[in-house]
Amino acid sequence: MEAKKANLSALRINKESRPAGSSTTRNTITIVVVLIAVIAAAVYGWNWLVAPAIEVKLTTATMMSPAQSNAVLTASGYVVAQRKAAVASKATGRLIKLNVVEGDRVKKDEIIAELEDSDIRTQLDQARANLKVNEADLKDAQQTLARQKSLLEKGLTSQAEYDAVESRLQRVMASIEYAKATIASAAVAMENTRIRAPFNGTVLTKNADVGEMVVPMAASVGSKSAVVTIADMTSLQVEADVSESNIQRITVNQPCEITLDAYPEVRYQGFVAKIVPTADRAKATVMTKVGFASYDSRVLPEMSAKVLFLTRANDQAQQQVKPFLTVIASAVVERNGRRVVFVVQEGRAVEVEVSLGRTVGAYVEITSGLTSGDKVIEKVDGNVQGGVKVKPV
Repeated sequence: MEAKKANLSALRINKESRPAGSSTTRNTITIVVVLIAVIAAAVYGWNWLVAPAIEVKLTTATMMSPAQSNAVLTASGYVVAQRKAAVASKATGRLIKLNVVEGDRVKKDEIIAELEDSDIRTQLDQARANLKVNEADLKDAQQTLARQKSLLEKGLTSQAEYDAVESRLQRVMASIEYAKATIASAAVAMENTRIRAPFNGTVLTKNADVGEMVVPMAASVGSKSAVVTIADMTSLQVEADVSESNIQRITVNQPCEITLDAYPEVRYQGFVAKIVPTADRAKATVMTKVGFASYDSRVLPEMSAKVLFLTRANDQAQQQVKPFLTVIASAVVERNGRRVVFVVQEGRAVEVEVSLGRTVGAYVEITSGLTSGDKVIEKVDGNVQGGVKVKPV
């Protein structure tokens, strides 16, 4: 009986004892989890560093005018002064005075520059002195002829002597005419040393400096032909190249809207002034000249411009609407309930949240998140994610 009790007491479970291998199992599981995390991080980092970049095309956020929905054609061109001149000298000489610089306004016949004229002035003085001598000879010849005529009438001189005196008078009179012509020629030569403005305009460039030789046609490195270039700033027009295939859409006096690349937020109303009746076969285009209905001092020659050829004149309400910022609709996607675009920074796509406005054709208005000129990925698909490597093409 006692043996049975002893055996039963030996069968009791000791609550203080624990399986020897439980701690080792937990440690093993922890190590495995850590290894998996390290391997995953290594794989992710490796892909981050060496994964090939996705080729993407960029587009620019630009200001759009409401008139673009009313445009039948868009063309690019440059502002050109239709009245422009490289003002040169008709004489050859050294430039001694230049009265204008770039930006100065000049009036017609205003003296722009002066050439050295000492030699011409000497010739003019000599011609004037020669005239005075001939005028003195004229008085003497006239008195002699009068005496010879009186003597001839009294029979005290011969006809031959009278004819000789009369011939001398005619030679003196001819000499006077020659002297006057010489004075006029010298005066013209003197005037040619004064370079005058051919019309009212603004000085665009200064091509010569005081001390340089000025000749009608520059033939050497040290000589200049044009002294300044001036333009009539009231004759500015945009010269735009229109494709031959689209020229039938353009008519004279057709309303236009002009936007300068320098001031994309400013719109100028214009009209088709002239369609040049010839084509450029190298570019397959026809030059179209677009005049400004009105413009300000910001419009300068050689500025690049965009022209919208409209189907009709915009009404007054539409003219008051300011341009708005747009991007192509394919650049905007929805991610996690937000509208975003992707910009490229340091070779990677960066997500930028934007707010949208109206839709105009293939474009959508951006009310916040971007500014004019920002470049974004043009077409966003599932491969484009924040932080992914991209390569603009």
